[in-house]
This record gives sequence, structure tokens and C-alpha cells, in this order.
Amino acid sequence: MRASYRLGIDIGGTFTDAILINEETGEINVGKVPSTPADPSIGFLDATDRMLSRHGAAPDEVVYVVHGTTVATNSIIEGNVARTGFVTTDGFRDLLEIQRQIRPAPYDLNFHKPRPLVPRYLCYGIPERIDAQGNVITPLDEEAVQRVAEDLANEQVEAVAVCLLHSYISGDHEQRVGAILRDSLPGVVVSLSSDIAPEFREYYRASTTVINASIRPVVARYLDGIEQRLREIGLQAELLVMQSSGGVYTFQSASQRPVYMVESGPAAGVIAAAHLGQVLGRSDVLSFDMGGTTAKASMIQAGTPRVTKDYEVGATAQPGVGASRGSGYPIRTPVIDLVEVGAGGGSIAWVDPGGALRVGPHSAGADPGPVCYQKGGTDPTITDANLVLGRLNADYFLGSEIQLDRAAAESVIQEKCARPLRLDVTAAAHSIVEIANAAMVNALRLVSVQRGFDPREFVLMAFGGAGPLHANRLAEELSVPVTIVPQSPGTTSAMGLLVTDLKHDYSTTMIQNVEGLDFDTVFQVFESMEVQGRASLGQEGKRDAEISCLYQIDMRYVGQSYELGVSVGGPRLDDESLSAMLDQFHAAHDRAYGYRAPSEPVEVVTLRLTAIGRIAKPRSRRLDRFSGDVSAALKATRPVFFRESSRFVDCPIYDRYQLGAGVVIRGPSIVEENDSTTVVHPGYGARVDEYGNLLLMADST
Repeated sequence: MRASYRLGIDIGGTFTDAILINEETGEINVGKVPSTPADPSIGFLDATDRMLSRHGAAPDEVVYVVHGTTVATNSIIEGNVARTGFVTTDGFRDLLEIQRQIRPAPYDLNFHKPRPLVPRYLCYGIPERIDAQGNVITPLDEEAVQRVAEDLANEQVEAVAVCLLHSYISGDHEQRVGAILRDSLPGVVVSLSSDIAPEFREYYRASTTVINASIRPVVARYLDGIEQRLREIGLQAELLVMQSSGGVYTFQSASQRPVYMVESGPAAGVIAAAHLGQVLGRSDVLSFDMGGTTAKASMIQAGTPRVTKDYEVGATAQPGVGASRGSGYPIRTPVIDLVEVGAGGGSIAWVDPGGALRVGPHSAGADPGPVCYQKGGTDPTITDANLVLGRLNADYFLGSEIQLDRAAAESVIQEKCARPLRLDVTAAAHSIVEIANAAMVNALRLVSVQRGFDPREFVLMAFGGAGPLHANRLAEELSVPVTIVPQSPGTTSAMGLLVTDLKHDYSTTMIQNVEGLDFDTVFQVFESMEVQGRASLGQEGKRDAEISCLYQIDMRYVGQSYELGVSVGGPRLDDESLSAMLDQFHAAHDRAYGYRAPSEPVEVVTLRLTAIGRIAKPRSRRLDRFSGDVSAALKATRPVFFRESSRFVDCPIYDRYQLGAGVVIRGPSIVEENDSTTVVHPGYGARVDEYGNLLLMADST
């Protein structure tokens, strides 16, 4: 019987991570290769070639491949988007120029709104009008649409976004405009807001549709190139892409709706943390993913990652409450609620003109990387600082594939940080690490405390190549009782690609007061979305028994501008389920804003449905019980600097691969493995559980 494999490839800013799982034996193999920012597909294919050749897997034995990528986000940030036209209702041509009235810093007179992805001369208004009840006020002028199509053809656009007023209520005019444009502009992709984001608020809907249209050609070329190369080597597996919401969809769906994958890579790590939490019986988890370029924090409650619909993509945009709102391009698609900070291993430390030490947001990335990589880097980074502090092994980085130069790291920190600040090298290196830690603690607080949750009631799941280096210190600051470091934390995000399901998200705006809510209309809307979801999953090979649906309703107090989502058990509502919905809403409002107002009228705003096609999950393997002495796993000792000691201390260095289930080690100590290093601080200990995870806890616990 031939083996069958699953392959996950996650492209990060510094490394491309790969994981290969043998479905028959459950054997898990991991690997890393440097990312190739100029052409991410090269790193993807390098990782694929390495995993198949190293582990003796034939291309035709791979059952499916799942990919996590930031190609969609990068194309927007870098301005590498297709030449796009925008069509809207007459009188609203300047919608993309006006944008919103919110600003990330109210008193910053130098703030400039992000440049529209479509220049004004490629924006067109056409005579038509539908009101908020779906009634036609002005019929569609099809001749005007034809003239617009001719202008767009002359301008040689690659894509067109269409967003007409109130098309979330009735998409008839949009569908007709789309048909005319497709007939008149062969080869040009057309995105309709009634298909992409049928929700009220014109600018948000328009922005989402424009982003989808402008990146469609870019993403399609990228995915088509990968698929062609994989088919050439004989890999015929199903090809899937991670979505921002934590599910996966096919390459074909991703090429048509790429706006759903703008946070593809970071989402995979959160899904992995949620899956591992369920395996361990830990349903409330703070996910902390620190890679080479950024650190990401997210919250998982009751086994489910929090999902937001308020997300901005752009150089300084952040998701959710407390973020730098107004500085990026908003999208109205489900995105795992992440806070991302420029504090990865490659983040650059620098002294500002006022003489203050800063870390990030700029990163040395994969090319040239930190100075200690000896690849041409010239600026000190967090990785250089950790090496100077003795926390990294210069001879065992990435399983000895990269030799680190400690002297070079010390020299650059001395020159660019220590000397200007009049500190010694050790103090400067430690300051770099502590500043980065402060930024990451703040990110974790944003996804927990600012959402109304106490981090002391959660466990911290730390992964990414650099996450376990800093996790113990972050847990101490947040008073988190248990920190979990999974096996091979540097490739945990890649594992997340293989433990998620096929997913399609749908939404429909339906603004009605709760007191007069039409249950039949709610059912019809949910039923229509469910039919679409089941049809899409059926086309992707899922049987009806493998499909399930989640239902959610966004609600708000009448007069509010923003809404909160509550879950409902099914498409049919009655008085009892409506009462339960209201209780959920009041509780959610109290947690988010600190008060509830049960006597105030409440209205339904948007109905949402998620169609899920279940995929079999890989089995978690248990370790043998450790029966020997922990000294058998001791590799060496070396001086490591700890704040608690205010000096270098001789620290035992353990080989993680020699630590069996049940073994306990005491801090200060270092645990090394191929793709990451875990630091256990003084006053803490680490225990290996039955699945090989390291559990870090204060000695008193």
C-alpha cells in the first residue's frame, strides 16, 4: 500500500516553513528554508522540493497541499496592484477619495489618508438609483455603462470594481453592470460588491470590492504559477489556501475572492493554537506567534478564535479595537482578530534623534537578515541581542544550518546602540529585548484586557521561531499561570494549515428592530446563504454529511454606529431563541463597553453564515514516559544573562529531543531544538506533557 501525505507550506517574512504528515503512520516531518521576498513562489517550491526529497515522498503520494501566504497583503502594501477601474452610482464617484472622517491621531496635522487604490480618473458614476428598501428610484442607464466600458478599454485596465448604492439590498443593477462589462471587456476581471461584501456602509463595501478586484490578477498569476510548477513535477494533489478567517478554500476560489486571504499566514498559527488547546483540554488560550519579522497576538475563547469584521490592510493598519484605525484600507470580510507588532527576531533596534532606544517596526527580514547571519546585515536586531545575551547557540541555529557570528552582533550593538546610549553591550542588548517584550505584552493586553477578558484565566501558547525565547517573560508580566510551547514551535503555523477545514463565509444586511423581527425573512436569508455554501463545498468535493453551518447575527442598540455579533443555534428563530440572543448581546456589550442597557431597543443589522466542510485532522502522537535522569538530555552549560540575576549565570542547556513525557527541569535553563529555543527564567520550571509540549509555570505552582 502506497503512503499518502499532507503538505503545508507557510511563507513568512524571514523563513518559509513546511510540514509533511504521513497519513498512514502519523509521522510528522518539518523543515525551513529562507523566504524569497522578491518572488515568494521560489521559497514555496524550494520548501516543497526539500520536504519531498528528504523524506522519500513521491509527488503523486501527496493527497493535498495547503498554503499560507502574505502575497495578497504585500501586493497592497507595496502598491503592486493591477490597473483597476471603479464604477459606482452617479454622484458618488469621489467615494474612494473622501474615504472616512476618522484619523489614527486626531491632532497629527501631517497625517495623510492612504492613497486610493484606484486613481480618480478611473472612477466613474453611472445613472441609476435603488433606495434602502430595494425600490428602483432611477432605472439603470445601460448605454452609460457601455460608454464607461469603452473608456475602461481605452485605459487598458486589468480589473474593475463595481459598487452601487444600496446594492446590499438588491444586486440587480450591479449584476447587469457586471454582465455588460464582462461582455465588453474580455480578459478583464470584474468584482461586484453584492457578491464580495453585501453589507451596508458604502465606503467599507467599496473598499473591500476594490481590494478584491485590484489584487485578483496578482494573486491569480501567483497561484497559477505555483500550480503549474507542482503539476510539472507530478504533484496532482488538491491545492488549498488559508483564509483570513481561519478556514481554507481552493486555489480557484482564492483566485476569484483573494480579499478573503489578506491575513492568510498569521491566521494559520491561531488555528494551530486552537487545535492544540482542544487536544490538551485548554479551551481559553492566548496565541502568541513571534517570527522573524513580526509578532502576532490573538485570543481563543471556548476553543474558538475571535473573529473581527473591522480590519484594515496597509503599512500601519491593525485589526480590532485599540488599533491604528483610519490609516489603512478597510475590508468587511471575516478576519481572525489579531494584533500585530513590528517585533520579530529581525526587527531593527535604533536610537532616535531624541536619544531614545527603539525597536522596530522595520525589519532586516530574510535578506540580508540580522547581522549575526553574516549575509550583509548592518543593523542590530532582536536576534543579535538574544545572541549577545547567551540565549541563542551560535553553533546550533536552525539545526546548525546557519552559523551565527556573536562577535559581529556585539560589535554592531556596541556601535549603534550601546555607545550612543553610554551603556555597555550587555545592558544595551538586554534593553533591546525588554523594549520588544513591552511591545508584545501590550499586544497581548489589546486582545485580552481591552476586549474585557482577564489574561490570568487563559494559558499562553507561544510559537514561531522566536516566540519561546520571550514567552516566559511575557507570561510573568501578564500573570498568566501556564505557558505552552508546542513541539517544533518554529513550524506551528504550518501545522495550522493542516488542522483546519474548508470554509466559506456569507453575509447579508437586514436592519430590523428586534421587537418586530420577521422570523420567516430571517430563515429565508439564512437558507439562501446555506444553499450557496453547500453548493460551493459540494463543488470542492465535500459530501453533505461532511458539511455544517454556523449562524451569527450582528446586533446593536438603536442609534449606535457599531454592532456586536451573537451566535444562534440555527436558521429558524422563535421567541425563546430571540430572548437568548438578547441575553448574549447584553452580556457582550457589557464586556466590550462596560455597561448594558436592557431597557433600550435593539435592532438586528447583519445575518452571517459560515459553511464548513470538515477535513480529517492528523493524529496527535504521545511520547513515551521519561524514566531516566534529566541529565541525560543535558548538552552543555553556557553563560546566559537574566534580569533576575543582573548578571550572566552558568545555565544548563537541554536537548528537547531527549526530553520524554513527565520530565521536569528548573530555571534558569535553556531548551534547544532545530527550529527554536525556549528560555526558562529563574523562579520558573518546565514540564513535558504526554504530547511533548513544554509547560512553563512558576515554581510556586
